[in-house]
Amino acid sequence: MKNKRISLGILLLISSNIFFQAQTKKNLSLNEAIDLGIKNSKSLKIDEAKVEEATANLLEAKNKQLPDFNVSGTYMYMPIKPNVNIKLPNMAGGAGPDVNQVMYGSANLSYPIFAGGRIKYGIESAKYLVEASKLSTENDKISVAYNIAQAYNNLFKASQAIKLLEESLTASQKRDQSFIKLEDNGVIARNDRLKAQLQTSNIEVQLLEAHNNYDIANINMDLLLGLADNTEIEIDPNYIEEQNLQDDTYYLTEAFKNRKDKQALEYQQKAATLGTKAAKAENLPTIALTGGYVAADIPKVLTVTNAVNFGVGVQYNLANIWKKNSNLGKSLAVEKQLEASSELLNDNITLNVKKDIQNEKLAYRKIDVYQRAVEQADENYRITKNKFDNGLATMTELLDADTAKLAAQVNLINSKADATLAHKKLLQTTGTIN
Repeated sequence: MKNKRISLGILLLISSNIFFQAQTKKNLSLNEAIDLGIKNSKSLKIDEAKVEEATANLLEAKNKQLPDFNVSGTYMYMPIKPNVNIKLPNMAGGAGPDVNQVMYGSANLSYPIFAGGRIKYGIESAKYLVEASKLSTENDKISVAYNIAQAYNNLFKASQAIKLLEESLTASQKRDQSFIKLEDNGVIARNDRLKAQLQTSNIEVQLLEAHNNYDIANINMDLLLGLADNTEIEIDPNYIEEQNLQDDTYYLTEAFKNRKDKQALEYQQKAATLGTKAAKAENLPTIALTGGYVAADIPKVLTVTNAVNFGVGVQYNLANIWKKNSNLGKSLAVEKQLEASSELLNDNITLNVKKDIQNEKLAYRKIDVYQRAVEQADENYRITKNKFDNGLATMTELLDADTAKLAAQVNLINSKADATLAHKKLLQTTGTIN
């Protein structure tokens, strides 16, 4: 009875463990993984905060075109009697009034009507910088999408390597059983049987390494997607897709049309141009409509109410006559930097697009080569196996042929996955991966 209870407990433990593992598995296609990764990306959350910062700067620029309204009030208590001498006819001399407190209040309104265009240029520049920030975020999304595609590709290759090695290990173990019988019947030498078992052990080691590579790739994917690090991701078996390559002109056109970093740089250049205009406007005066109200009360001395005023205020810094406009120099330097950056980016786009086109073409040529290599390896193994069965080939030749066949199969599946990733890299460079 005790043994039965122990067995039942072990069974329940195993069942709960299997259930837990099933709960942590997640089937994901590449597109689903990209969507999830973009949603949970920590770097993109930083970008979103930068957009919010740029939007706040725009609000600050807009606020400058609104009137300023300041209200102030003062109350002063004087414990020591001050000397008060009122300089008015028929009131001078003699003992002054007993003053021990003063109250004063004012309200001032100022509405800008001319600032040389600084407010207008500031608002337009801030709008461009908001758009540039949003486009930079979109560009980072494309980079995140490719990073996820790269991690997904590594996970796919690791899973396929495990599958091929497991098939090879099963075949090798069956072969070992056959060779043990042949050795028992004196058909093969013990040394040959040991060579075969050594190859089986090597395949087991390779399978352990493949599982380790898969686990590492899976953890990397979990972190990229914002999932718990014990989530097992099951790869879409139809991940590998054949692509129809377009000509170079098509991809270059797409890149210059869709690259978000190029568009962001264009908005930054527009903002810099407006910044230069705003810097020039610093040499102009500012004009504002002003209005105010003043009230004061000094007991026994003075009471002021209904002191309303309005007018026009002009402000001009005379130091602009002999001081050089440093902000103008900085703004012109920024314009030059952005112009050079734009030219450099155009060159990099052209270089990277053409490089990625060549890499994709190379990847598909490798598929053709590895496909032939698989056919050759299969035929070589078939011939070598036939010779071995007839005593015309050694055990070493047979095992070498088997190893070459496995290597060719792994190379073929890896080349297909790398070709798919090469196309994703080209889409990233053209700004169209999403």
